[in-house]
Amino acid sequence: MSLSVKEILNIGKRQLEESGIADAAIDCKLLYCYLMHVSTAQLILEYQKVLPDSLCDEYFHLLDRRSTGEPLQYITGSQEFMGLDFMVNEHVLIPRQDTETMVEDVLSVMGENRLRNETVPIKKKKSYDVLDLCCGSGAIGISLACLCPQAKVTCSDISRDALDVARNNAEKLGAAKRVDFVCGNLLLPFKGRLKNRKFDLIVSNPPYIKTSVIPTLQREVREHEPVSALDGGADGLDFYRGIVQDAPDCLKKEGVLFLEIGFDQREDVVELLEKSSRFCEIRCLADLAGKDRIVMAIKAGKNKEKEKKEKKEK
Repeated sequence: MSLSVKEILNIGKRQLEESGIADAAIDCKLLYCYLMHVSTAQLILEYQKVLPDSLCDEYFHLLDRRSTGEPLQYITGSQEFMGLDFMVNEHVLIPRQDTETMVEDVLSVMGENRLRNETVPIKKKKSYDVLDLCCGSGAIGISLACLCPQAKVTCSDISRDALDVARNNAEKLGAAKRVDFVCGNLLLPFKGRLKNRKFDLIVSNPPYIKTSVIPTLQREVREHEPVSALDGGADGLDFYRGIVQDAPDCLKKEGVLFLEIGFDQREDVVELLEKSSRFCEIRCLADLAGKDRIVMAIKAGKNKEKEKKEKKEK
């Protein structure tokens, strides 16, 4: 039996609501737009169209997937980030809007040596070697490559499947020539016996959720997004410890470290940076909702590092 678009959208909304999908009214429409390759602006012109049984079946199949909690972005295979269309699948986290704030901050530092209207005490450069550590889909690094001509980016992740997604995104967005890809555990691929590879900036959104918290997350997250990209260990700080320990050896003089953090991790991450004695100018920045979300630190010079060690010893 054929149905009108208006009818199947009403059916879709009811099914998603009954399945506990928060944005049922929006998602039922976005699934239709994805299926029929029409924009949301065009949707109102589709309402009286009658769909054949085959298309109705395809739409209901998409509804069934969303009803199980599978994220809309995995079904459509895309997520917008920094105005760019990124491919996503079950091998990578879905890029969040909060992370855009960190990308904007990094762009500000590279473009004008400023961070939230304050000067950052580093020398301006003609080009920047940037490492997107734990890159996932490559949303951070590839956005920087696309939006900042001075950036030469390396995307690194322990997951080869995630790196495949990132490579595809770089190709798709025309950034392949300015983005390299390295597979490995945190900064180990860049630490050698004879010489470390060094960067002007290291930017990372590492796994930072406590292991015990993961079962309490939204169904879409806990059942569908990769646990390895979420789980930060018992206290959520495992990856920060590794990064803080090794990052100074992989940063150039006046190199900058940007870390995304959980809303309640400010004190812990700042303490790790301070105790290392190898960072200065440590700042914590809020996201769009006003929650602590980003920590920035600059690699300390030898004199400052020595002063910090002496203060700790006293």
